[in-house]
Parts: sequence; C-alpha cells; structure tokens
Amino acid sequence: MKLRYSADIRTLAFVATYFGLVIVQWLYAPSAWWVAGPLFLATCVFSFFGAVITHNTVHCPVFVNRTVNRFFQVLLSLTYGSPVSAFVPGHNLSHHKHVQTRRDVMRTTKVRHSYNIFNMMEFAPRIALAIMKNDATYVAAMKGQHRKWFQQYRIEASFVFGLTFLLFVLDWKKALVYWFIPHIYAAWGIISMNYLQHDGCDVNHPYNHSRNFVSKVLNWWTFNNGFHGVHHDVPGLHWSLTPAAHQERYGGHIDPRLDQKSMFLYLVRAFILPGRRLTFDGKPVELPPEGSDESWIPRPEETPDDLGAVAAG
Repeated sequence: MKLRYSADIRTLAFVATYFGLVIVQWLYAPSAWWVAGPLFLATCVFSFFGAVITHNTVHCPVFVNRTVNRFFQVLLSLTYGSPVSAFVPGHNLSHHKHVQTRRDVMRTTKVRHSYNIFNMMEFAPRIALAIMKNDATYVAAMKGQHRKWFQQYRIEASFVFGLTFLLFVLDWKKALVYWFIPHIYAAWGIISMNYLQHDGCDVNHPYNHSRNFVSKVLNWWTFNNGFHGVHHDVPGLHWSLTPAAHQERYGGHIDPRLDQKSMFLYLVRAFILPGRRLTFDGKPVELPPEGSDESWIPRPEETPDDLGAVAAG
C-alpha cells in the first residue's frame, strides 16, 4: 500500500480520526455536554475534511496501486456520506471544464441576491439538488459507456447507503447525531466553498479567476484547499505541491485582493459588514442572464479520467 506522496500520511491520519470519533461516540454515547459537544463538532469538522480529501483523491490518487485506490474510495465514501465517484460528474467534468457557465452545475450565478448572506443560505441546498439531478443523469449514461466506473460507483453507493440504513435500524438517534448530521455539514461545507472561491472573480482572466485563502494554519488543516486558482490551472497537481506552484504562477500577477490572508475576516466583510455582493475589486456583481443547466455529459470515448480522477477502470 505505497503512497504516491508521503504527505498523504496526514490524509490517512485524518480519515482514521474521523472513524475513531464516530466509533467512540457510538460505543459510549457521552451525555455530559462538555464532552458530547466538542466530540460532535469535531466529527462534523472531520467529516468535512473527508469531503476535502475526496476532492483531492478524485484529482490525484493517494496510493500507487489502483486496487488499493478503489478500496480507499469505498472507505472515504463513508467519511462524508456520498460515493467518491459521484464527485467526478459535478466537480471534475462539469465545474472544472465549464467553470461559471451554464454547463457548470455549481456556478455561483444561480443565486442572485444583492446581499451575500442570502446567497450563502440559498447556495448549498440549491446546488445540492442540481448535483443530485446531474449525478443521476451521469450515472445512467455511464452504465452503458463506462462500465468499470459505474461498477465502482455502485460498490461505493452500496456501502454508504447500506451502512446508513443499518445504523438507523440499530439506533436512529445515534445514527442521526454521529453519522447523518456530520455528513450534511460536510456536504454543505464543500459546496459552500465553491461560492467563496469563485463569486465576484473574473472567470476570463488568467490569474484573477479564483479567490485564494493563503493562511498557513487554514491550509494545513484543509490540505492546501485554499490555493484554488492553481488547482484550476493544474487539477491533477498533488495538494502538497500547490503552495509552491501558486507562488510560482501567481506571484506578482494576481490581484492581491484575491489572496485572502484570513478567511474569517473575509467572511465578516462578505457576509456581515458590509455584506453586499461585490466583485473582488469592490464593484457590484453584474449577473449574466440565468437559465437552466446545459448538458455537458461526455461522449462515449471520454472517461472520468479526463482530469486525473480515480476511476475504477
């Protein structure tokens, strides 16, 4: 089980921590608020980290051996409550290839309020519904076009939904608190990040197309997910290499307002004070005409490997 990059020891440690949190709470069900509260919050956060790791994995596999990668995808699917392979259609093949267009099911222009707090409240649930519809269409297409991907997806889905059903049968209260709610938080978090990283940016600019969060502390915990611009430029680049690549490609070129040093301060400005929907250079966002999603489903000769995703075949 050789790692492609030694930095992914942290990846494995985070995944193990998530499962440890769930198992400990399921077995002991702490009742003291000062124990139960922090454990629950930690489970939500580490489930979100599972979604971040999923994002990294579908772009750059963790292990050298492909069979081990397939097994890891099954395990990873359980950390945030959705098949890892389902990340491919909405993220790799729709968002990355058609960013901020009507072929991007995650485009930020779907929400159209002047004040950002309302956009953030609407964005995740609206995008989640679009992703589910998008995934269903893609899965149906791949059943005939890419059987190995479809089989891997089916295995992951069987484990996720089968275990979820079993846990609710065993103890629905524990399943709700220790399993289901953290997964909802993870999905909300990973979808909402797309809004933070793209809204108000210049999609046609070679450097100003994405917002980056460059805090070293934040990026240690989120596997350098804050360096989003270079990730769009080189999707298959391993997460451990993105800070250096960001400096090399963007240093001296990107508008400094798109390299945010503090996510907390950015969130305050963007959603509270002043909280208005603005471009990165302080102008009101001009929204293009909006309509329904346009189909981007790949042709039979295209595969989920196009952007470095971990496919089963």
